Amino acid sequence: MQIIDGKATAAAIKAEIAEEVKEIIANGGKQPHLAAILVGHDGGSETYVKNKVIACEACGFKSTLIRMEDDVTEEELLSKVNELNADADVDGFIVQLPLPRHIDEQKVIMAIDYRKDVDGFHPVNVGRMAIGLPCFISATPLGIMTLLKRYGVATSGKKCVVLGRSNIVGKPMAQLMMQKHYGDATVTVCHSHSATLKEECRQADIIIAAIGQPDFVKADMVKEGAVIVDVGTTRVPDATRKSGFRLNGDVKFDEVAPKCAMITPVPGGVGPMTICSLMKNTLAAAKKEYYQ
Repeated sequence: MQIIDGKATAAAIKAEIAEEVKEIIANGGKQPHLAAILVGHDGGSETYVKNKVIACEACGFKSTLIRMEDDVTEEELLSKVNELNADADVDGFIVQLPLPRHIDEQKVIMAIDYRKDVDGFHPVNVGRMAIGLPCFISATPLGIMTLLKRYGVATSGKKCVVLGRSNIVGKPMAQLMMQKHYGDATVTVCHSHSATLKEECRQADIIIAAIGQPDFVKADMVKEGAVIVDVGTTRVPDATRKSGFRLNGDVKFDEVAPKCAMITPVPGGVGPMTICSLMKNTLAAAKKEYYQ
């Protein structure tokens, strides 16, 4: 059994990006600039945005954090989005989700200029990804594809089960795994209402678990020699930790790991790759690789 180390892989990729940025600047190019809008003070979002700022520093990017309070109006938030759309110095930006209930998330996503949508959530990017055109791919699925590639995981012709059907992970993950130039795999999407979920998982060469339920994937759902990618990051109480909680994956790691050829840990697996992919998208935005 081999651990797929997302932390080490992400660090290596960020170092590669930093070298490229140095070269761009040395040749008179512009420093890539990523902006983030953070509404409110959600603990998970605060941590995630802080890590993005740190990653920007490691990559040699300029970063801007725009804080707005929980009671911000939808109109004020949309006005800030339009401001960033029009700012020529900002190459890409994200609006950290989730947003307060009184704000329509889809409306905000639609308002972002798809050429600056480095989260890959805008329908233009989602649609282009679905038909295999160049675009910004949402960060978690892109991170997973990068990990599989870097670890030499054979995906072509393999049976892959994606657990979960969210717009952020499950759906784009399934699209990428089935596409000829990415995964080229035979893909089954399962969710909490799938009648034959266990049977499907037992046949899978690759399981990508993004169902949002701690310890959902047990040993009896996994065949010997499978590759397991755990996207789950649920905070569960843990009195032994200073914070009072720990991050728990969707896979019962201690039980499942001995059966696997490869497995991602939580934390230190998919998480660092998500932020690293955001950096890759920002560099692509700065270089105008997809959209002129």
